[in-house]
Amino acid sequence: MLLIADSGSTKCDWILYKNENENPIRIRTKGLNPAILSKKALKTIINNDIELIKYKELVTSIHFFGAGCGTKKNQKKVDKVLTSFFEKANATTSEDIMAAVYATTNEPAVVCILGTGSNCCFYDGNSVHVKTPSLGYIVMDEGSGNYFGKELLRTYFYKEMPDELKLSFEKQFNLNIKNVVEKLYQSSTPNKYLAEFARFLFENLDHPFIEKILIEGMDLFVEKHIMKYAEELKTVPLYFVGSIAFHGKKQIEIVLKRRGLKGSNYIRRPIDNLLNHIKTQKLH
Repeated sequence: MLLIADSGSTKCDWILYKNENENPIRIRTKGLNPAILSKKALKTIINNDIELIKYKELVTSIHFFGAGCGTKKNQKKVDKVLTSFFEKANATTSEDIMAAVYATTNEPAVVCILGTGSNCCFYDGNSVHVKTPSLGYIVMDEGSGNYFGKELLRTYFYKEMPDELKLSFEKQFNLNIKNVVEKLYQSSTPNKYLAEFARFLFENLDHPFIEKILIEGMDLFVEKHIMKYAEELKTVPLYFVGSIAFHGKKQIEIVLKRRGLKGSNYIRRPIDNLLNHIKTQKLH
């Protein structure tokens, strides 16, 4: 049985595939990011999932694509965790940008991820080229859920958020200062915590204050990341993957239009396309 996983920092989508005659089985767990979680924490997430336990003896091949898997060290870390649980399986771990590429194109393109974190690359049809190395959620991640979570918290605690939004924000989240500081500085996944605030943006899209935050954040992502590939974009399409990109399509298109660009496709979850790619390429 083939197992494919597409993991961000917040959630991981799994799909189990046996053959053409049986429907794939879909599972969702917490995200498994080896850059911010220990091997023990990764094992706990997998070991505690009842659905994965059901199939652990049947899985023979695993393709894992994940945030934080851009280094050999972290790839080996995930491989070891997976093969210790799925004892009959061989595991291959790649960074999440490869999942985004495989989910969108077989041809040259510029491909972006906007989820809990953000990333951008040029795919030449064979290899991925990244011009801006990612320094993660503390320094970079413009346009991501993590980035927008920080922006919302800043505007709230700087008392810049309009009253009607402030009241709604307070009802939806625990904004006790002690709790916020603890989540930011004592949690093992502060980026995941920050990204949880992003849904507030998309629940209040009609408010001009929210639209301004979104457009400014997306403009930063376009400027700092996408425009590094301005030459390539003269001849290849631009694709987006991730929940922030999917829900923020309108704002992304506004800032792209200013630069004479347009997104060709927006995919919320790449897992289905990943399965098709692996089957087509006979990688299983």
